[in-house]
Amino acid sequence: MTILVGRSRSREGTAAFTAAVAEARLRGQDLVVFDLDRTVHDEEVVSGSQLDFPTEVEGVSVSYRLPNERSRDAVGDLLDTAEAMDPSLIIIGIRHRSSVGKFLLGSSAQQILLQANAPVLAVKAEYSA
Repeated sequence: MTILVGRSRSREGTAAFTAAVAEARLRGQDLVVFDLDRTVHDEEVVSGSQLDFPTEVEGVSVSYRLPNERSRDAVGDLLDTAEAMDPSLIIIGIRHRSSVGKFLLGSSAQQILLQANAPVLAVKAEYSA
């Protein structure tokens, strides 16, 4: 089985990745990182050439997936990837949002929690004052 983590370049994304590595190691499973920010290029994903995109972390095999470059909906692409992969667990980072922010923009985390075909672990970044 495989664990799927939605990672972004944020504190929440880093917390999700850290939790995903720990969970994959605990379960003896591979890890697939879905890059929500679309910050890597196909050749970097395939080769694992970038230091930020290793193919193994703490004894866990890591591979990467990108959202569809024609799509504007990274969350929908993550859910499609989860549907195709059938992971044992999906891990996402979450952050506090104001009521107005939720109303105007919706909640990606809520969409994943409600529509995912696998259990979802929502991880928040450590609070720092």
